[in-house]
Amino acid sequence: MTHESSSRRAAGILLHPTSLPGNAGIGELGEEALRFVRFLRRADQRLWQVLPLVPTGPDGSPYSSSSAFAGNPLLVSTGRLVEEGLLEEGPEPTPEDAPVDYPRLISSRRELLYRAFTRWRPDDNFLRFREENAFWLEDHALYEALREAHGGRPWTRWEPALRDRRPEALKRARRELAEEIRYHQFVQHRFQRDWDRVRSAANTAGVQIVGDLPIFVSHDSADVWADRHLFRLDDRGEPAAIAGVPPDYFSETGQLWGNPLYDWERMEREGYRWWVLRMKRALTLYDAVRVDHFRGFEAGWEVPPGEKTAKNGRWAPGPGRKLFRRLEEELGELPVIAEDLGEITPEVEELRAGLGFPGMKVLQFAFSSDAANPHLPHNHTGNWVVYTGTHDNDTTAGWWHDASPAERSFARRYLGREFVSVWDFVRLAYASPADRAIVPMQDLLSLGSEARMNDPGNPEGNWRWRMSREALSEELAGRLRDLASTYSR
Repeated sequence: MTHESSSRRAAGILLHPTSLPGNAGIGELGEEALRFVRFLRRADQRLWQVLPLVPTGPDGSPYSSSSAFAGNPLLVSTGRLVEEGLLEEGPEPTPEDAPVDYPRLISSRRELLYRAFTRWRPDDNFLRFREENAFWLEDHALYEALREAHGGRPWTRWEPALRDRRPEALKRARRELAEEIRYHQFVQHRFQRDWDRVRSAANTAGVQIVGDLPIFVSHDSADVWADRHLFRLDDRGEPAAIAGVPPDYFSETGQLWGNPLYDWERMEREGYRWWVLRMKRALTLYDAVRVDHFRGFEAGWEVPPGEKTAKNGRWAPGPGRKLFRRLEEELGELPVIAEDLGEITPEVEELRAGLGFPGMKVLQFAFSSDAANPHLPHNHTGNWVVYTGTHDNDTTAGWWHDASPAERSFARRYLGREFVSVWDFVRLAYASPADRAIVPMQDLLSLGSEARMNDPGNPEGNWRWRMSREALSEELAGRLRDLASTYSR
């Protein structure tokens, strides 16, 4: 999905699996996911973009995870567990499109999965999975078991011997928590089985999966605990500086993400081993990878600990081309999409272009200035991916409702229409010279701000949206099919 392989035009849909319908309280990697794949095929869609499939915390954010390698237990198909006799019945039914209630769901789903675990017996497939994924699975399962044993407290507040990973303490923990460790390995095996089935069905239907790789990892994660030396931390394991972005379109005070920063010099000395393993894992899950916050590889915004906003930060150099050249040496040509939104400098653009990665164009950003705006379709070229909006934007209907008079006037002139609908922007994306056009499911359904996936800077009510079963109608499939045919996608 980069270099020569980027020349073929295609269209797709952005829909995180948690937003699939069903009575389990959250979208799962079961029948509804396979049904969505069948819809993509009928609609001549060749791309399905998802958000990170990693475990989430109580707020549901897939960008704040206890592991950069593991799968989300909430996505495990309870339907398949019932079919295979590991559960007598699934979760208590909820309305099929009810918003996800993460705190309640995390507790109830853990109980359900543990019940299935007690009936399960390991087989050769599990043993092979455990062996092939030992490079991340062992630390993840141990970390999760230890965190539960410590009442959910972060690893920096565990007893020093475990916090600092002293060999004797780890050996004792593996012995005492053996059953809990195996439970977490079981959950990851189930996730992998379910996802492999969905991805295989997608690929058979001619659909590529576009995944998402956040640049940073959470401080309270197996990743930082297991490889503490690769991060900029103090003697107690606390961040010496934290990641974010300066004030921009999304926030007047910037975004203070709170992630620890990498020790890029140490990573380079180790041949970027950790990043090689991370990208290797991503490429076992996805056909292509959207790398979030690509500009951070050129320079990252670092904020001193204790700051309340991201205003008082500074740009610190990243690894640049050296990292990606190392990844290509180990893994071959990288099917990467660079998320190059925000404050982009000539140096960031040079890095992206030099690597041959396609960047992103967002139509909601296109009408805020004049005809030179790089997000306007007439300024697109082939090696780009065009979106109506991203998961961090309002829906296009919500954006249009709140757009300034100047934006509305320019959009009407550009479209040649006085009465503008969401589908005018969908058509604009399909007509773009950009090789790939991806539209969030909410925009295809012309939904308003109530269906927004994430509102950066606002910690409440994100990641909860789900669609109804009726959304995947034959009428919608036909409309998308016509657009794909008309614009050779």
